[in-house]
Amino acid sequence: MVTVLSYAAIYVIWGSTFLAIRIAIGTIPPILMMGIRCVIAGVLLLAVASIRGEWPRWRAWADAALAGVLMFGAPYAALAWSEQRVSSGMAAMLVATLPFWLALIEWGRGMRPSPRMLAGLAIGLTGVALLVAHGLTVPSAATPIVLIILGELAWATASVYAQPRLPKSLLLNAGMPLTAGGVLLLMLSWSMREWPRFDPRAVSAASFMALAYLTVFGSIVAFSAYAFLLRVAPASRVSTHAYVNPLIAVALGAGLAGEPFTASIGIAAAVIAAGVALVLSAKHASTPRENRSLWRSVQQTALECGR
Repeated sequence: MVTVLSYAAIYVIWGSTFLAIRIAIGTIPPILMMGIRCVIAGVLLLAVASIRGEWPRWRAWADAALAGVLMFGAPYAALAWSEQRVSSGMAAMLVATLPFWLALIEWGRGMRPSPRMLAGLAIGLTGVALLVAHGLTVPSAATPIVLIILGELAWATASVYAQPRLPKSLLLNAGMPLTAGGVLLLMLSWSMREWPRFDPRAVSAASFMALAYLTVFGSIVAFSAYAFLLRVAPASRVSTHAYVNPLIAVALGAGLAGEPFTASIGIAAAVIAAGVALVLSAKHASTPRENRSLWRSVQQTALECGR
């Protein structure tokens, strides 16, 4: 029963966070909202880690700061700002491209992809091209699409170069960059003068509840379910959320928020999901043991693409 509920959590909760972001930024400045969410979730995870006797080394915070900037600061700022201009479903599909950028970065580092991975990259990037082509028909969508993709490239870069240097503890591995990224987002929000324009009395009940949902369920409950599943189920099975999440996001956005759903969006979603499935199930053709080990680490990081 616990396993079933855990799968439901990573499927439904992480699939619904994109609509929750859109609701939260209705009356809360977007970057400020993401900063508050990350800091609260990160501090709570670190508190639980300390109760369990898990303490990070001070020098580990330098790596956590870099990971926080690239994995939460840049992607979350881009996502929250962009969801004011594009649908939550489209944003979710663009976020789902993370495994493609991870695979391309590793390819550039000499880890030759297998034929299955090459097929997945070709299919998935075709889906991205379809989505971009659709977005370009709406002038206000071009910049958000580019920003979300750049944010995912930043996440992928940190996943390869910074995240593996963080503590092995799942609580510290998530809590440290979440906290560091949240602090950065709050500083960015202040520099963009979101704070002076923010009136807490103007926050709607819907936005407040969405922020609470993102913090408690999106960042803590779903992550805990994800960590549990990685211990009791094959990573290949857990990875299915990576291509179920955007489909749920598209359905929720169209059904509950009246977001547009066209044939081109549906085709792009299906193509991207197929590409993600192939990439996550593939292995690199290079054979050294250290490369295989590194790719398993990268695959696991790719699974953490719930927002």
